[in-house]
Order: sequence, then C-alpha cells, then structure tokens
Amino acid sequence: MSQRRTAVTQTAERIPRRPPPEFEESDDGMMAAIANREFVDVALNDTNQYGPHAMVMLLGVFATLTGLFLLLLMAL
Repeated sequence: MSQRRTAVTQTAERIPRRPPPEFEESDDGMMAAIANREFVDVALNDTNQYGPHAMVMLLGVFATLTGLFLLLLMAL
C-alpha cells in the first residue's frame, strides 16, 4: 500500500516580516557611497545598497582590534 504525500501550503507566514528600512540608492562607487553616509550608519542601518559591504568592513575592524588586544594580553 503506497501512501501519497501532499505538500501543505500556508497562506500566512509564521513570522511576520518587518517593513524594510529607509533605503537610498547611490550611484557613487562603494567607498564613496559609504563615505557620503556615515560608515556606522551604513553598516548597522543599511541606509544604502552597500550595507552588507560596510558590515564586513566593520567586522574586519573589530576582528583586528580584538586580535591586537589579545596579542597585547599574551605579551604581558
């Protein structure tokens, strides 16, 4: 006896989506667009299309600072 599985589709989402943040498209290059808006604002609030790029740069800065701090602690 073979059982047939059917896909269950839900019309309502389990976790409702939040409205998208304010977003400004920039025609400048990546570095200029991040510099025109505040760097931290672009990284944390996604004020233009380069938010993920700025977040990766911010991650690199924090990783470098953390590494230097740990290196300093190991030298003591």
